[in-house]
Amino acid sequence: MTGTDTDTDSGRSLPRRFPHGRSRPAAGDILALVYLAACVALLIWAIVVSSGDGSDGSMAAVIPLLATAPVSFVWLVLPDGAVTLVVAVVLGGLANAALITWCARALRRGNRPDPTP
Repeated sequence: MTGTDTDTDSGRSLPRRFPHGRSRPAAGDILALVYLAACVALLIWAIVVSSGDGSDGSMAAVIPLLATAPVSFVWLVLPDGAVTLVVAVVLGGLANAALITWCARALRRGNRPDPTP
């Protein structure tokens, strides 16, 4: 097959397919994934607690919002509802995870220039 770009046709070894030639994720990527998992766990906890009959869940949504601040504060200007809470936490979590990865990469790089354009 000519003109196809498959793994066997590319001729690159497996480590070269990863960004920056790494064959395993960097520490910043792992920290970002752990942070995202914690945000998902907090969001699920808040939804479960809020759906209960007791009054304990009335402020449960504050915890995932604070964990994903400041981006999740966009929730303050959006209409109320569970979907808005989920969207705010997801956006805040993704933005903070990207920031964690960027900071870890900058700290690992030190005074060397960034190799990515």
